[in-house]
Parts: sequence; C-alpha cells; structure tokens
Amino acid sequence: MAASVHPARFDEIHEAFRRYPEPLALAGEGTGIVQANEAWWALFGAARLMPLDPEEAPAGDDGWHPARLRLTGTGETKPVVARRIGPDGRVVLAAAPPGMAAQDGVIEGLQGRVAELERLAATDHLTGAWNRAHFERTIAAELERCRAGRLPVSLVLVDIDHFKRVNDTHGHAAGDAVLRELVAVMRTRIRASDLLFRWGGEEFAVLVSGAGWRGAERVAENLRQAVAGHDFPVAGRVTVSAGAAEHDGEESLPAWFGRLDAALYAAKAAGRDRVLADRRGSSDAWAREAGRSALHLAWQEAYECGEATIDDEHRELFALANRAIDATLGGGGREGVLAALDGLIAHVARHFADEEAILARLRYGDLEPHRRAHEGLVRRALWLRERVGSGEAGMGALVEFLAQDVVARHMLTMDRAFFPLFERRAG
Repeated sequence: MAASVHPARFDEIHEAFRRYPEPLALAGEGTGIVQANEAWWALFGAARLMPLDPEEAPAGDDGWHPARLRLTGTGETKPVVARRIGPDGRVVLAAAPPGMAAQDGVIEGLQGRVAELERLAATDHLTGAWNRAHFERTIAAELERCRAGRLPVSLVLVDIDHFKRVNDTHGHAAGDAVLRELVAVMRTRIRASDLLFRWGGEEFAVLVSGAGWRGAERVAENLRQAVAGHDFPVAGRVTVSAGAAEHDGEESLPAWFGRLDAALYAAKAAGRDRVLADRRGSSDAWAREAGRSALHLAWQEAYECGEATIDDEHRELFALANRAIDATLGGGGREGVLAALDGLIAHVARHFADEEAILARLRYGDLEPHRRAHEGLVRRALWLRERVGSGEAGMGALVEFLAQDVVARHMLTMDRAFFPLFERRAG
C-alpha cells in the first residue's frame, strides 16, 4: 500500500525546502542527487555525487564529513560537506567548508522538515492513525526486538460492523467522520506502548508489544466496549468485531496475518460486536520451557485463566509477594517485613473469597476441595507470619511458601483445573 501524505502539508514543506537560502541537496546512498533546492541548482547545476570513502573522509565531531561533487560534462569537482540524517541511506549535502554547515544551523531546520515529511509519509491522512506502509517498515524490527528479549508481540484486527450501511444511509462524508472518530475513541483505550494503524478501508490494526494473546484479547475487548458505548453523532451506535493473534516466534508474516484474519472472521461469523483470539503464541511456549521459573515469582501470561477479576488479583498477589521478599532483603527491619506480610495475607484472603464466589456462580464441581485448599494456605500463611515475627523464620521460608505452596502447587495445579470454565465462556 502506498504511503499517504496529505498534499497540502507535503507542498508546504517542499516549498520551504526549495526556497531555503543555503544550497542544500538530498542524495541516496551510492546514487546521485535525488532532490535539491534553488540555491543548489544555481551554484552547481546538474552535479553528480562522487562515491564517499569513509576511511579517507571520516566524520567530524559534528557528524559532517567532506565530499566532492563531479560537475556533469566537465570533469571538474567541487567540495561540499555531507551528513546522514535519516533512514534508508539518506544523506544531506551542504555547500560549505567541512563543519561550517552545522555551525550555521542549516542542518537543524532541514532535519525538522525531513522528520515532518517522514511522519506524514507514515500517517493515514484521513484518520491520523499510522498507515500500513509504516507497519510494513517497522514490523521486522519489532519482531526481532521481541525475539531477542523473549517478549511476546500480538496484533489486534478491528473491523467496523456493517460499515457499508453507514455510507449508504448517511453518505461517504459521514462514513469518513465515523472513521476519524473511531480512531479518536480507540486511542483513549489502548496502552501507551501500543501502535494503531489503519489497515485498509474500515479495518484497523493494533500492534500490542510485550503482550501475548491474552493481553491482546483484553486490549481488543476494551476497544469493542469503548466503541459500543460511544455515541457517534453522524451515525448513532456503531459496533466493531475484532480478532487477536500472538506471533508464535517462528511463523512468517503471512501465516500470522492469516491466523489474525481467521480470528476476525470467526468473530464476524459468531454474530459481530465481539472479540475472538487465536490461542497460540510464544508466551505459552516460553512458559513451558521455563518450567519452574515461577519459583522466581516471575509473572507469565500463561498463568491467566481469562477471568478479569481472578487474573488481576493473581497479578497483584505476585506484586505483593515480591514486595514481601524485597522487605526481607531491604534492611527495613522486622516491622517492615511484618507489614509487607500482613498486606500480602490480607490480599490472599480477599482473593480467595472473590475466586470462590465466582466459581460458585459457575457451579464449579470441585469448589469444596478448592475452598479447603484456600483455608489451608491461609492457615500456613498466618503460621509463617508468627514464625517471622518471633525470628524463627526468614526469607528462605517465605520464598519457599510463596513459590512452592502458593504458585507451583496451587496456582499451577489446582487453579488450572477451572480454566476450561472461562475458555468455554470466551468461545
């Protein structure tokens, strides 16, 4: 898909470059000059850039290095200075002795204009979202970053339900207004780290970095609810369907997009105004490889069951457990450790009560054994708190209880038994 640049903004910036009083030109790496302003043409005419040898012409402290122009048809050369200012091998040339252009402030104004052009070239002019061309330029680097850091990355694909009706009933101008307002609504509900793209027509994609399919599913559901609850002045109520898919670490982009499209299609086929996620991805595989990495109290998305209250309270349990461990190492004294333990135990008791109430509403068959396990954990936590208070137990006992009893034996065994309840409800 071609990049979308608003013609008025492009013309404005191009005109400023063309009339800039200093001789300036842009060249591609290993190619001739691709664009120059009036002052440049007046001074050099159709000059060609000679190949630059970085060993013979090292860059100075200010980033400039000498270059030479070969004047077409004469064999004569002229000195200039060159400096790389953007991606794709772009180089700016200025007609000045080495170092002078930077001192004269020429590059500052040009860099700002180039940055603005790059932003416009990456933006959908109708909605202000990033365009698909920008996605295609950035996704390879994003995937490499996530692989290197073993961080999941996911995509959400959002499609407006029955958008043709909006255009047919209210006109295309109204349809454009809905697209613009939809982007404004979605921007209020995505995370600061997420990137929103116009995928094409009435489809939008959200790149969800650092989150697996469960996190992407939550992002998609937040977007669905926000749109469904918003009153669009020109069209009334609008709904969207969404699919979510996490990259599995090895698959090609077409395979990933295929799973994403299939999830969106399934949401449409199931009645629209809903979210469906493809439940595959790197995060679960990494969690399986890590095995007992939960002993370090490191949260994994594979620990989530899909019920918001339970998952949120489990994440908070991890945070409070790590805070209690930190308190034993931080030199804050026994009172600080006891205060952290009290906060953790209070949260555990509240969480167990909330979890039991949710499972009771769903008529979970193993609720009574689950409740007895909760009671045992609370009793052991209170016993451990007494031993820490008397000085009979320290960090080792605390870590063993949290990692082994709470996480490994309870969360990763007993809790997983009720996960299918929420998978059936989500599907």
